[in-house]
Amino acid sequence: MSDSSEAAVKRGHPMGLYYLFCTEAMERFSYYGMRAILVLYLTAATTKGGMGMDRPDALSIYAIYTGLVYLTPLIGGFLADKFLGARKAIFAGGLIMMLGEFAMMFPSTLNLGLALLILGNGFFKPNISTIVGHLYEDKDPRRDGAFTIFYMGINVGAFFSPLVCGTLAEIFGFKIGFLAAAIGMGIGVIIFFLGQHRFGKAGFPPSRKVTDQSLLNLKDGLDILVITAITAALAFVITQFALGYINNAFNAIPNTVKAGIGIFILIAAITGLFGLAYVGGNKEGGIKQAKDDAKAVGAILILSLFVIFFWLGFEQAGGTMTLFAEEQTNRVLPIIHYEVPASWFQSINPIFIVLLAPIFSAMWFKIDNSKYRFSVIYKMCIALCLLGLGFLLLFAGQHSAENSETGQASMLFLVGVYFLHTCGELCLSPIGLSLVTKLSPARMVSLMMGVWFLSSAGANYMAGNLEAFLKNYNVNLYFFLVLSSFGAALLLFAVSPLLKKWMKGN
Repeated sequence: MSDSSEAAVKRGHPMGLYYLFCTEAMERFSYYGMRAILVLYLTAATTKGGMGMDRPDALSIYAIYTGLVYLTPLIGGFLADKFLGARKAIFAGGLIMMLGEFAMMFPSTLNLGLALLILGNGFFKPNISTIVGHLYEDKDPRRDGAFTIFYMGINVGAFFSPLVCGTLAEIFGFKIGFLAAAIGMGIGVIIFFLGQHRFGKAGFPPSRKVTDQSLLNLKDGLDILVITAITAALAFVITQFALGYINNAFNAIPNTVKAGIGIFILIAAITGLFGLAYVGGNKEGGIKQAKDDAKAVGAILILSLFVIFFWLGFEQAGGTMTLFAEEQTNRVLPIIHYEVPASWFQSINPIFIVLLAPIFSAMWFKIDNSKYRFSVIYKMCIALCLLGLGFLLLFAGQHSAENSETGQASMLFLVGVYFLHTCGELCLSPIGLSLVTKLSPARMVSLMMGVWFLSSAGANYMAGNLEAFLKNYNVNLYFFLVLSSFGAALLLFAVSPLLKKWMKGN
């Protein structure tokens, strides 16, 4: 192939990316469709098909669910790296999540449904991003653009899901909303199956010899069914028989002991990651590679810590911001006098993503190829500042609602907040995914992707419980998030020189 022909090919993207785009779009349709109605379902009266829970209890369940959803990818990434390969993990994860959405249709199996969604996401989430990265060589300039395209797939699904699942839940009941989410996940699994031949060598277990045209075989299919069955059985046993005992035992442990156990686990996990990086690097390329791999892992861990501050605020969208839309927002459209369902507001962020992602992608490409190029770290600082500005606007909206005769604020406040938060997201999330695949040692990519999502786990859990915690100290939630966002941006900027050395200029 001539240089000019090769350059022409490099300008496009492999077809496998678009199958992954559609697979992720349907998986996110399923996740965000369920998330859009979860808190509303939990707080709705039983006469309206809901669970009739108090606001703090509903937000606590939301916190536990969204936290664990981003915790299990650490396990799923490790299993895929060492044993399963990304392809089998994705198939199993998709099937398990589809079963979880079906279980969500019935109040008696709510806990089972949430458990299946948590475990299935652990198999699915880190590994589909890993396959995207493996479609490209290490120095391929198309990689960042590929993750921006892939990220648009996430948001295409996230845009339609609240509209579809939220509307169906509003008209026909919550059960039908969850059914739509289950069907969406099923479609995603089918798309991934149809795209297998487009993924080249990506996604197979480390022990398998593969070619560019390798596909999963019958034995792999049986493995997927076994993994799905074992995971479903485990979720059933835990939620039906062991959950009550686990809760009682956990509540009986003093808070100081819980904190000590948590710190011990955290230290052990970090030590283990550095150990894997150093020992593996030493075997592959000697002391120098061992040190470089350890520094790369350290940079990812530190950036993951700062990412917590971003998602802590951003993930208020499915909890307190949804309730703000329901209770303190004038949702009646002028002229046509139609009251917009509260769940629809969660579609504002993804539609902004779809509209703005090409602009941001072109902007970063132009900046990164000019003398004004700046590090990923500074892009994350900008993201945190935009998040803080969004909550400053929402704080003003809350003040407006409390001082109005109707007790409601204009919906433009929420639209403005989502716009600012979306701009922040585009400065952080797709770039972060790309960075993890570039920085991580090749033997640890899925595991480190799981670590990256672990930051979202902590952030989501804290996001759901933050309002109740701050009320004990009479601190306004949104004003607190203004301070935490800008404070984290300043601290990240301060440590940027050290991080840039570890990241070798990324």
